[in-house]
Amino acid sequence: MRRSNFPVGLILALIAGPVLAHPGHGSDGFGAGLLHPLLGWDHLLAMLAVGLYAARTSAAPWRMPATFVAAMLAGTGLGAMGIDWPGVETGVASSVLVLGLMIAATMRLPGALPLVAFFALCHGVAHGVEMPADAARMAGSYVLGLVLVTALLHAVGYVVGRQLAGQGGRTLERGVGGVLAIAGVVMLST
Repeated sequence: MRRSNFPVGLILALIAGPVLAHPGHGSDGFGAGLLHPLLGWDHLLAMLAVGLYAARTSAAPWRMPATFVAAMLAGTGLGAMGIDWPGVETGVASSVLVLGLMIAATMRLPGALPLVAFFALCHGVAHGVEMPADAARMAGSYVLGLVLVTALLHAVGYVVGRQLAGQGGRTLERGVGGVLAIAGVVMLST
C-alpha cells in the first residue's frame, strides 16, 4: 500500500517560495501592516508558533505574546530608521525552526522568553526595513496593522494550542511542531 505525502508536500510547496521579508503588500500604512505578516510564511508561522507555545505555559500565558509584540515594535522602529544587521532573515527563519522544535519536544525552557524576544526583534527589523515607502508616511497606521495581525495570529495559535491540550493531543501537538521545524529548515535552506 502506497502512503501519500500530500500534506507534507503541500506544506513544503507553499513555503518554498521567497521567505525573505516581502515588500509589495499595498501602499497604505494600515493595509501594508496587516498584510506583511500574513503574506510571508516565515512571519505567519512564527507568530502562530508563539501562540501555540504560550498555550503550554500555565502561569501568565499572555507574557510570551506580549513580549513578542513589544520586541517586534522595537525592531520595527530600528528597521524603519534603516538599522539592519546581517543575518536578520536567518533569525526570522530560525524562529520557525526553534519554536517548532520546542513545540515538538514539548519543552518548557526557562530562557524561552528572552529567546522569543530576540526572534521578535528580528521579525520587527525585517518589518521596518521592508516597510513600503508609501506606508512610511503613515508609519503609525502601519505599526497598528502589524500589531493587530500579530496579536490575532498569537491568539489563533493559543486557541489551537489549548484545543490540542484539551483533547489530549500531545501527538498532534508534536506533529504540528515537527511541521513547523521542517518549514524552518526549508526556509533556512532557500
